[in-house]
Amino acid sequence: MVSVTFWALVALATATGLATAWALGANSNSPPFAPAIGANAISTMRAAFLIGILAALGALAQGGSISETVGAGLINGVSITSLAATAGLLTATAFMAFGVYTGYPVPAAFATTGAMVGVGLSLGGTPAFDTYRRIATFWVLVPPVSGGLAYLTATVLRRDDIPETVGVPLLAAVVGGIVANVRLSVIPDPAGGDQGSLAGFLGSVVETPSVLGVELGVLLVTLVAAAVSFRFIQRRTEESVDRGVRTFLVLLGSVVAFSSGGSQVGLATGPLENLYRAELGLPGIALLAVGATGILGGAWMGAPRLLQATSREYAQLGVRRSIAALVPGFIIAQAAIALGIPISFNNIIISGVIGGGLAGGSAGVSRRKIGVTLLFWVLTLVASVAVGFGLYRAFATALGG
Repeated sequence: MVSVTFWALVALATATGLATAWALGANSNSPPFAPAIGANAISTMRAAFLIGILAALGALAQGGSISETVGAGLINGVSITSLAATAGLLTATAFMAFGVYTGYPVPAAFATTGAMVGVGLSLGGTPAFDTYRRIATFWVLVPPVSGGLAYLTATVLRRDDIPETVGVPLLAAVVGGIVANVRLSVIPDPAGGDQGSLAGFLGSVVETPSVLGVELGVLLVTLVAAAVSFRFIQRRTEESVDRGVRTFLVLLGSVVAFSSGGSQVGLATGPLENLYRAELGLPGIALLAVGATGILGGAWMGAPRLLQATSREYAQLGVRRSIAALVPGFIIAQAAIALGIPISFNNIIISGVIGGGLAGGSAGVSRRKIGVTLLFWVLTLVASVAVGFGLYRAFATALGG
């Protein structure tokens, strides 16, 4: 018979996971719609409503890979217990709360990853160095890649010889082509995997040859999606440049919000993977539903206030720099989801804002602020390992081992 203590720990761990998801929904998922609000393309309350729905859907459809990495890929030799999951989530949430109330840049992915490594080591596990190298490589590449893509995007949008009726639709075509290849749990995978893409599914309907490892059917669907996206935004910009840009901002914000849900939910649900799947025997979608519920509640209740503040910042950035920051955010978030790597969405956006700013000169880009941000990222990772290790030991000692 399962003890009352076990169920109490299950309830506590689940409540902590919900609280973490709520915090992510209120904070990390807000940036995608801030530029659209700043451009008066959508109201704050409508944006908060859409963020909640889209991020929750993204969590359900794409959150599994990162959740598995956080829950089982960071430590070898041990399984994360309910008590360890609670300690890890409390540590990560405390760091995120510190960042919110002090204004210091504390990335959620760094805090959660460090916390779970700490509790895993406290359980007696051994470091998963291969996973750490893969994650560290991705994290190190995020700032230059995000900043570089943002710089390139902003440069294209600023060129006088590329009219906005061409530049903005070109970006829409890139986004549309990527969306066609986004892997979702609701689309069957012809290769037999857990997730399939629209391009892969439609491309498999008619058997086509492959060239250099690329199925021609998949390539054709991708090109069609890009062409439709290009033409739709082009028609809007030809009618009115402002209307076309605002439409693109709303659509771009939507796909980025969806991606943020898929990339962030694993930070809340990952620590509960072993508890829900191995100990309770529940399917992965049940755990993702818990995270999606927390993200939805956080977006609806906590996002409006943050949206009002961040929209003013994006309004000062201007439409071009805002678009330049979000396009790489979408691309990198989808790459992280495909690879199962936990990421900080704010890290991507900050890097994109810096890259977009450099396209117009160094104005508005503070080297001191960049240095402070990098310092806090490193401090967050190191400190969260130590706090997670100590907090689990304290919990285990208090409960008699």
